[in-house]
Amino acid sequence: MADRSAHSIGLLSRKSLFCFFMIMMLLFIFSSFFFLRSTGRPHFIDHLPNPRLFALIDNHVNLPSQAQNSVLRSTIDPSSFADKEDGSEEQEFKKCNPNEAVLKVFMYDLPPEFHFGLLDWKGEGTHVWPDLHSGFPDYPGGLNQQHSIEYWLTLDLLSSKFADRTSPSSAIRVDNSSEADVIFVPFFSSLSYNRYSKVKSLENPSKNMNQLLQEKLVAFLIEQEEWKRSEGRDHVIVAHHPNSMLDARTSLWPAILILADLGRYPPIIANIEKDVIAPYKHIVKTFVNDSSGYDSRPTLLYFQGAIYRKDGGFIRQELYYLLKDEKDVHFSFGSVSKNGINDASQGMHSSKFCLNIAGDTPSSNRLFDAIASHCVPVIVSDEIELPYEDVLDYSKFCIIVRTSDALKKGVLIKLIQSIGRDEWSRMWERLKEVERYFEFQYPSQKDDAVQMIWQVVARKVSAVRLKVHKFRRFARSDIGNEKKLKPIPEREKIATRLKVHKLRRLARSVKRSKKQLVPIPNGE
Repeated sequence: MADRSAHSIGLLSRKSLFCFFMIMMLLFIFSSFFFLRSTGRPHFIDHLPNPRLFALIDNHVNLPSQAQNSVLRSTIDPSSFADKEDGSEEQEFKKCNPNEAVLKVFMYDLPPEFHFGLLDWKGEGTHVWPDLHSGFPDYPGGLNQQHSIEYWLTLDLLSSKFADRTSPSSAIRVDNSSEADVIFVPFFSSLSYNRYSKVKSLENPSKNMNQLLQEKLVAFLIEQEEWKRSEGRDHVIVAHHPNSMLDARTSLWPAILILADLGRYPPIIANIEKDVIAPYKHIVKTFVNDSSGYDSRPTLLYFQGAIYRKDGGFIRQELYYLLKDEKDVHFSFGSVSKNGINDASQGMHSSKFCLNIAGDTPSSNRLFDAIASHCVPVIVSDEIELPYEDVLDYSKFCIIVRTSDALKKGVLIKLIQSIGRDEWSRMWERLKEVERYFEFQYPSQKDDAVQMIWQVVARKVSAVRLKVHKFRRFARSDIGNEKKLKPIPEREKIATRLKVHKLRRLARSVKRSKKQLVPIPNGE
């Protein structure tokens, strides 16, 4: 009996162990299955969240659930800006709503001599700004228009709080600078350069009126509490004309600068991490209701403008000799005089591709004229910086060619000829989709150039806040001590560096141009 009992107990033990082993195996198989399923397919973040979300969180703004859902749904990728068929998205952004703005902006009430006074506007009494409801001065026409960015941004801020404004706004003006994300300086610097750089000052004949205005601006800014608390890091200054702010930039360099390109700036003054690249305002007429298509544009490649330029502009001269005799290529000298703008409009509207070549600076208005004409841009400019490139893929509607390749005989023309009807048509369609991002107008419209620029500034705010917060770390312990601002580079050193950077930029093309450059000084 004892043997049978022991045998039964042994069988039960083996069966228990077997069952336990099977249960563990099943659990292992199921856990492995769920683990592999969760890791088998990677999840990529293929877009950036809307900066409004960060602004709302950072400022502890409470929105209704519907508004929160609106913010969460949208992104800053321009491809998401496409109009919805039912018009619901357009209705959602119909009016300028402070809670929908991505940027809160405090704007100095500078005297009219810095802005609309440059357009011969005179305010009544102590009025600093024109009444936009009753009218305001137009910006001068012609080539002056291409650098008019500060004019459109100022108009947009002035109208951002109008109760009857029906267009959306990415930026809204606030009255308290402590509530602002950035401080806007409404100085029409490009217009000041164009109008007064050759007008001698009566107060100081050794200086021109443009220099005097810049000195007054610097004197005003460095005395403001807003400037002192951040050393100007959260200030926004427009200097779109490459020669504007030549004197003031060495004092105001910590600010966010809105520029056409970085060609005439050493990195210590301007760089793509700190500053904003804005488009030119196009001069040629917008191609409205364009149904031209591939076959109805007889000119293959178009360029009309100044051929002989200084600095990096020698590329134009060399490309002229390479392309002038090619079939279906229009490459000729042109200017705004003698109906030049209308001729350029007609030429671009009837061309498949339009050349944008580096001139005195890496950028030119020609790129944005081409976009407005739906003429596929061919960019030959190694140092160019492009507006909104963090959210806009220019390769979808532009051909970008390295200078070293473009200057090889036959390379550029063969590349253009290799692009067939289908590929060109895709780029042409994309041009018609993105052209609104480069339109300046008042009142500003959804996703036009004004709104896009404000959105780029908004994306700089986090980095600016980090710098400002670091700057304020020891504010309490510095009480009683003389506060010293960060040293501003001496103008002579900056001028030397600027020359060195230009020489180095050209050095890459020495073999191509067969020109002897002056050796770069050692240690500078």
